[in-house]
Amino acid sequence: MKVILLQDVKALGKKGDMVEVSDGYARNFILKKKVGVEANEANMNDLKLQKANQEKIAKEQYEAAVALGKELEEITVKVTVKAGEGGKVFGAVTAKEISQELKAQFGKDVDKKKIQLQDSIKNIGSFEVPVKLHTKVTAKLSVKVDAQ
Repeated sequence: MKVILLQDVKALGKKGDMVEVSDGYARNFILKKKVGVEANEANMNDLKLQKANQEKIAKEQYEAAVALGKELEEITVKVTVKAGEGGKVFGAVTAKEISQELKAQFGKDVDKKKIQLQDSIKNIGSFEVPVKLHTKVTAKLSVKVDAQ
């Protein structure tokens, strides 16, 4: 019997997959626990529509990430901190501070988890910080750290 999985099933398949299973397994486990549905015309059509909708949403998210990435590469975020002699910053500039300054200066809301600092910024100067906006889109954000 062919069934369409509604959830991931270990050793069988992922959500949305159409798999061939024995009649007893389908009746007693898959259909009974509502882990899948029988692969008839109506359910196959629903599956196609769901996949098309998911692809459309994924494409829109990708395009939005590309557009935001282009905007981020054109701007420079200025962060002002207290510093001592030799350009050493008291404390450090973190992804959270960069995110807050980006929102305050340009109105761009970027989650701090997307800002990928290898180490905290501990010196005054200009830095290129990678921002991962999507699995396929990583933008370079310019950050300028100034002393107060």
